[in-house]
Amino acid sequence: MNKGQLIQAIIGLVDLVSRLRGPAGCPWDAKQTDASLKTYLLEETYEVLEAIENEGPEEVCQELGDLLFQVVFLAKLAEERDEYDLVEVMERITQKMINRHPHVFGSKVVSGTEDVAENWHNIKRTEKGRLNSKGSLLKSVPKSLPALLRAHRLNERASRMGLKISGSKNLEEQLEAAFRLLQDEMIKGNRDGMGYLIGELLFVLADLARVHGLNSEHILREKNNRFVSNFKDEK
Repeated sequence: MNKGQLIQAIIGLVDLVSRLRGPAGCPWDAKQTDASLKTYLLEETYEVLEAIENEGPEEVCQELGDLLFQVVFLAKLAEERDEYDLVEVMERITQKMINRHPHVFGSKVVSGTEDVAENWHNIKRTEKGRLNSKGSLLKSVPKSLPALLRAHRLNERASRMGLKISGSKNLEEQLEAAFRLLQDEMIKGNRDGMGYLIGELLFVLADLARVHGLNSEHILREKNNRFVSNFKDEK
């Protein structure tokens, strides 16, 4: 990668956004706010995910550009409000990554990827001042995450804190118990009870996937794609 070309590309994109937001720019872009851009930011993120799953480098490149545009646009809105700008965004993330990798940029010694992950989360907790509050650590997992991914992160964080959600039962026992109760509620025709227990099952299944090094969000996305591909050629 040519650093001079990189600098010119960043400047070019920043200038483009400034022009779109300027007096002689685009009326639609001029009306956008942080709130109005949330939908586009989310859509572009999912389009990047889909491109990665399709394993098409050209498609990924295109979608990453669309996502980057949203980031630059949001930074421009903040700059207009004298809050921060793109330079500060980039400087902050650079410093954060240096702080989060003391085994690369400092003297910290790690024995493997698990050690790295544990150290990462300890540093993150210190940064956010949440060392003494387990509840706040769980609440810090964003509510806006897809439900299965949030279940994965909640279970991951609870495991690190040594929290036991269901007492002494292991995951297999939790699944069996929840499924038996679900069958009872199905026989009764109790929709509320069924909904509650399906939620319990999904949560435990997300944890089961996590324990075995899998991610339930990714697993279900792949299943959805397989399901669609089974019918795509039918008329």
